[in-house]
Amino acid sequence: MRTLKMLLLIVSITFSSIASADTNPVEDLKKTNSSNQLISQTVSKLLEDSYVQLNADTKATVKLAVNKDGEIVVLYVETNNEDVEAYIKNRLNYKKVSSDMANGKYFTVPVTMLKTK
Repeated sequence: MRTLKMLLLIVSITFSSIASADTNPVEDLKKTNSSNQLISQTVSKLLEDSYVQLNADTKATVKLAVNKDGEIVVLYVETNNEDVEAYIKNRLNYKKVSSDMANGKYFTVPVTMLKTK
């Protein structure tokens, strides 16, 4: 009998913990997608009108964060072209993002810079 009571107590504590940790994953996903879209649009706009002369299309992966002041902080640029890396860091670092939704989050943004005509 005592074992049965202990088992019921453990089960009830487990279910109450699960119920209190219940969140709305659909709403969280919408916020994440919205933040990702905002960051992608901002990065795209900030990298327009490149002064870097390229002989071929160049791809880069930009890892960045948004600080508490709503500014982009470039953490790392993965690319084979040093000029592209410097250009991306120069154009993105400490630029403001227009929404509070992204504050304190980290993002990875793929960037493709097209060959100069």
